[in-house]
Amino acid sequence: MVNIINNLSTIMGRKRIKIKELHERTGISRSTLTKLYYDKTSMIKLDTIDTLCLVLDVTPGELFEYRKE
Repeated sequence: MVNIINNLSTIMGRKRIKIKELHERTGISRSTLTKLYYDKTSMIKLDTIDTLCLVLDVTPGELFEYRKE
């Protein structure tokens, strides 16, 4: 079981940002953003995390959360 929680969809919902807009603002491909949004990826590049944090004005700890089960 994975204990790292991806909060991208929650953050995008709170900020009312759609995948298309995030793609335009970040340059990250829509397919990558869609996979991240629906939590269908097992790996993410550090530069992608950096870009998302910069554009969404969040920290990596807000974007991803670690929960011990």
